[in-house]
Formats: sequence, structure tokens, C-alpha cells
Amino acid sequence: MLKSKQLLQQFSKEYAKYTPTNFRLKRALVVTKLSRYEFEQLRHPELSPDQLQQKLRDRGTDVEMVLHLHKVHKDFERRIVQSFQDVGCEVKLSSRLEFRSSLSKDVMSWADVIVPVGGDGTFLLSAGRASPLFALSQQKTPIVGFNSDPLHSEGRLMLPKHYSDNPADAVSRIKSGDFKWMHRSRVRTTMLGSNGKIPEPTDLFRHTEVKMEQVSTAPEILDQDMAHKYKAKMKRVLPYLALNEVFIGEHLSARVSHLQLVLDHQDVVNKTKCSGLCVSTGTGSTSWHTSINRITSRDVDDLLRSLPNGNSKNVMMLRQNAEEIAQRYNQGLLFAPDDPRLCYSIREQICVGVWPSPKTFKERDFVQTVFVKSHCIDANLVIDGSISFPFNDGAKALLEVHPEDALLTIALD
Repeated sequence: MLKSKQLLQQFSKEYAKYTPTNFRLKRALVVTKLSRYEFEQLRHPELSPDQLQQKLRDRGTDVEMVLHLHKVHKDFERRIVQSFQDVGCEVKLSSRLEFRSSLSKDVMSWADVIVPVGGDGTFLLSAGRASPLFALSQQKTPIVGFNSDPLHSEGRLMLPKHYSDNPADAVSRIKSGDFKWMHRSRVRTTMLGSNGKIPEPTDLFRHTEVKMEQVSTAPEILDQDMAHKYKAKMKRVLPYLALNEVFIGEHLSARVSHLQLVLDHQDVVNKTKCSGLCVSTGTGSTSWHTSINRITSRDVDDLLRSLPNGNSKNVMMLRQNAEEIAQRYNQGLLFAPDDPRLCYSIREQICVGVWPSPKTFKERDFVQTVFVKSHCIDANLVIDGSISFPFNDGAKALLEVHPEDALLTIALD
């Protein structure tokens, strides 16, 4: 396995191949979020606006707030469109729902930039379509996101919040080339098996099967070494890349997930029983990865008090700084979006008796590849909390990072 610095240098050279050298902003595809009010309208198309609002009130929903947030988003959406038009840019508008189900490769190739407007969910959806599988050429379509409601949404994947107050400034900088390119690593998931078939995925946003005729990957025969090592004949790359993370675990969270892992193609098979496996990118390290692994000031205080000299003057001084210690630890969990490594985390690993096996198996570590075999009853492999594939007993997957899969984004400040 290459050292981290060598790996980053290698990936940086590859990233340069996919960095535009003559970017011109002429056409923008704006992808807008589905507001809560629009979502309710889709659920109840037979109701008039007054009837829908009454139904929501009967349910106990704060209708005035729902309508207010809908208006905030729509007003901001119009400002974004106008900002691009003001710099002479042709704009096409697509809702999150339309973008997920019907956009073609031609539309994706038409755009010079994809502009998600909303929150991180809309950004992740847009990133899913800004994939090599949707491109008609090697040229990547960059993404730049705007947070439509920074008062109620963190929007870590979007531009800094002050550009929500003045989006025209951001668009002007993009038009003039006053920005930096950022390549965000993504996880490629390859299913291993005997026939190259993959199960039907489910769209967790709409709770329906995903039908994406425009996306196809062909089964391939495994090379002899891989076939022998993982006892499989065929491989097939899933047509979705994970910008944040891939999660594998039982569908019912109360049920124990039984998994086998091989890290970096080593000869050790690591067996674990846990609440699931999360394999994160640097982009995703600010999200679920941190939530799984973070500690609180109370954890720090409890740990210090458990020391034999817990009441000594030095330890008491540390306990007074428990909040700062916790913050520094949590900050150390983050790694760069363009980092070519993955970080796996075992959630709530059972550490009794024979588990885990071997006992030296780390519950969290950086790797380049993760092979996972399921011994679960009713499990799923979930990409970015959005697309879910069945992953039950005997299912096998290889998770890895390739430089050509990185998401090209525009960074300001």
C-alpha cells in the first residue's frame, strides 16, 4: 500500500487530466430542491391548495412555516436564475424530482456548470448525475451549489453562506474565472458474484424502485487472482458513485449486522458483529463519519475521572478544558475532500468473547480498498443515504477510490 503522501501526489497528477483549461460559462443547469410544500402536493395531487393546507393542519403541521419556507426557497431560486442570466448565461431549470428521473446525457453535456440550489441533499443528487457514466466525453461538468436557506440549513457542500446573501457576486466570480477547482474523491462500488447481476435499487427519497435506463454498466470477468481471493467469477460496477459514504447494515437498526472485511487486499479476513459499516470520503468526513466517531466533553471528563490520579491538580486542570479537548479530537476526524483514502468506521462493534476476530481488528482506520461480504439477514448497501441495494447473506462488494471518479467542483474563498 502506498503511503498517504505518495498516494496524494499520484492522484493529483491524475486530477490534472480532468481539470478544464478553457472553461467558459455560457450555459447553466440549475437544479432546485423539492420544498416540503411541493412534496405534500405530490403526495396529494387530488387536493386543492385549501384542502391540502387543511389536511396538513389536521395533521398538526405548522402550515404557515411550511409555506414561508417554500416562498423563501422559490424567491432565492429566481435570484439564482437571474444572476446567471445577468452575466449572459443561458439557463435551464430542473426540479430535484425531474433531475433524478428524466435528465439525459445530452442535457448533462449541454451544461457548462450544474448549479444545485437548496441544501446538501440537492447537491448530493446533482453529484450523482455528474458522473462519468453520464458524460459523453472525458470532460467533466463542474458543480457549484447555493444554500437557499442558510438560517435553517448548514449546507456544508454549498458555497459559503455569505454568497446566499449576494449570489450575483459568486456568479460574477465564476464568469470571470476567479475561483479554484476542487476534486472531491468518490467511492466506487463493485459487486462481485457468479453472474454479474445486480439487484434492483430503491430510491430512498421516493421509496420506489429506481429505473435509470440511461445508466448501464456491463458485467466483467474477474482476473484470476481476484477470482481466487474473493471466490467470485464476475464483477459489475454499480452505476452510482458515493460522494459522502457507503453504508452497509441490517435494514432494521435493532438487528446486529454480521460482516466480513478484507482491507487493502490483505490476507486477513476480519469478522465483526456491529450496527453497520460506514465507509467515508473526505467530503463525507464532516457528516455521518463524524457523528459516528465524535466524543463529547462529558466523555472526556468521564475518561479523566477514571484515571488513578483523577483528582490530582493536573488532571483537574484538564477536566476544566474538557470541551476544548473534545473539539480538538472531533476536528481531527476530518480529512480533505480530495484525499484519495477512505476511512471505514464500525458502528458499535461487539467486543465480547470471540468478537471481533481477530482481536486486533480496528474499529476505524484509513484504507485504499474495502472488500465486504455480508452474513446479514435483511441488509442494504446504501449510497449517500439515497440509493439502496439489497445486500444479504453471501453478497460481496469492493469499495475503492479512482481519480477519474472524482467530482469536479468550483470553490470560492
